[in-house]
Amino acid sequence: MQLKSSFCALLCLTLSACSEAQKTDTDWIPIFDGKSLDGWTAKFAGHPLGENYKDTFRVVDGLLTVDYSNWDGFDDDFGHLFYKTPYSHYVIRATYRFIGEQVTNKKKYSWAFRNNGLMLHSQPPETMSIEQKFPTSIEVQLLGGDGQNPRSTANLCTPGSDIHIKDKRVTTHCLESDSKTFHGDQWVTVEVEVHGGEKLIHKVNGEVVMSYQKPVLEKAVEDKYKKIYQGTSMASGYISIQAETHPTQFKSIEVKPL
Repeated sequence: MQLKSSFCALLCLTLSACSEAQKTDTDWIPIFDGKSLDGWTAKFAGHPLGENYKDTFRVVDGLLTVDYSNWDGFDDDFGHLFYKTPYSHYVIRATYRFIGEQVTNKKKYSWAFRNNGLMLHSQPPETMSIEQKFPTSIEVQLLGGDGQNPRSTANLCTPGSDIHIKDKRVTTHCLESDSKTFHGDQWVTVEVEVHGGEKLIHKVNGEVVMSYQKPVLEKAVEDKYKKIYQGTSMASGYISIQAETHPTQFKSIEVKPL
């Protein structure tokens, strides 16, 4: 009887764990459907919202691809692809890789080699000026290695924003994470826990590599309706990915509300 009771208890725990795992897995919402750019809108510097300049963002073999095959060269035509829904408390998970060669650029942006980013808490794309290169946002910088030198990924950059670490405001534009370097065209999975305007936690292949708190606006910005003042908490916003000279592919981009 004791054995039977113990077995039943173990079975119940196993079923409960499986149920929780299934529930957790189904909590993820794909925001890229693997077939189209439905729900996404492009914005390139110097071009109106909605113009997918040179067909740069496209779906190739089921992968969301930043493609420079139609480009002869790059001249500060920085691009971003915005998802339609703003988020506040959520986890974003993206699996990406870098491919091919960096498009030639007049200013020789060596920093843009194997470089993309998840722009979080972004300003609404319709509020960007026609020439604006980057949305005000928190950038989870995605980098690939050059085959030799160390180069971390899931770093932090802060276009138009600042963050806090241990209650101290940090104004350095980019901070490196503790991740290892990923050379070549291998797939890498990055997750970011976004707790509104309180804290953000970066993970690479399941390991925590960086955390920080209280993102705020670096300076006043104009939105569609009113002026938002310097130091205002960045507690929500849009998600976008970048096009800044290196071909990139995303296998999946998902969010899980918290």
